[in-house]
Amino acid sequence: MTAITFDRPRLPALTTVRFFAALWVALFHMQAMNSFHFGTAALRQFASIGYCGVSFFFVLSGFILVYTYAGRATTVRDFWQARFARIYPALAFCLLITAPFFIIGCLMMRDHYAQFYVREWAPWIAPHLWLSAILSVTLTEAWIPQAALAWNMPNWSLSVEAFFYLLFPFMLPRMMRLSRRQLLAIAPVGWLFGIGCTLAYLRFHPDGAVVDPTTIGPWINAVKFHPLIRLPEFLMGMAAGLLFLRSERNRRMAWPLVLTGMASIAAVAALSPRIPYLVIHTSLLAPAFAVLVYGVALRPAGVEVLEHKVMEALGEASYPFYLLHSMVISMFFNDWKAGTTKHQTLLGFLTWLLIAVAIAVLVDRLIERPLRRLLRPKKKPVEAAPLPAPA
Repeated sequence: MTAITFDRPRLPALTTVRFFAALWVALFHMQAMNSFHFGTAALRQFASIGYCGVSFFFVLSGFILVYTYAGRATTVRDFWQARFARIYPALAFCLLITAPFFIIGCLMMRDHYAQFYVREWAPWIAPHLWLSAILSVTLTEAWIPQAALAWNMPNWSLSVEAFFYLLFPFMLPRMMRLSRRQLLAIAPVGWLFGIGCTLAYLRFHPDGAVVDPTTIGPWINAVKFHPLIRLPEFLMGMAAGLLFLRSERNRRMAWPLVLTGMASIAAVAALSPRIPYLVIHTSLLAPAFAVLVYGVALRPAGVEVLEHKVMEALGEASYPFYLLHSMVISMFFNDWKAGTTKHQTLLGFLTWLLIAVAIAVLVDRLIERPLRRLLRPKKKPVEAAPLPAPA
């Protein structure tokens, strides 16, 4: 048996990369909210698939949890408590400050059905205001396709993550028994499952013939947001984490892996006008993200830039940045009185970014970290557990 010990070094570069993934998502929402009219055509095309940043989060989450907990004597209760302490304080703050926008928006949609229901809001949310609120607070909205984007749109991914956290303590021991070949098989099998779901939707068109980022409907929401459909991305991250722990740290492979992942992302961005939107949205880039995360974890030459304390601080603030970016975009770029957008320059974007990052850092330092320390389980002596021999 191969023992897993806890002399594992920290991986601050992966923390930093989280911020860039969150920024990628923000660029997509900026474009979707008609607030991104600057930069080159290539940049705008890259931003147009920024929703893939959430897939990166799912893969990275699986990798980091395995890296942190594999072989560690941790109770299920302590794990769940630690995860609750990690995600809920910032989420609760986000729900609190966005509640007026959510409630007022739903009431306006009730009174002006034709004006609002045909746009980005799903028809189900406003008539089910309180049920949508309960689902959002309990992190179960992704299970109801019509409610997936209720309250604060980015929160759907936390509902999916909560499901992953629920399963993780039970999946990890079983995956630790898998052979290297079986772990490697998870990527293609999960990729085919995700692509299969999207192709089935495109074949039968259950919500209508048009499929693009503005399409709404229960079936397309299920394909994009349902926890069971997104589970393979998390499993790819877990498999990559176990392969990483079992393998020697060959830094010579770091840059080839990083460049392979980045080239795959660039290729999909360049070809995105020719690839069905829904295929890109779910699982298409997940194997590339797993390769990229593995490569960054190997610490390629020059990684010290990503490990600088300022860059790591950005990564630490990426979670509240992700939760609040849609609201900050709306408040900064939209001219509600004139019904147009403003600050459509590079300077305007940089100003928005500075404001959004400052808010995220404050939430991270003043709310998320103190409450995390208060809520997480008390530290216990760390014990190394053996890694079962692969089958």
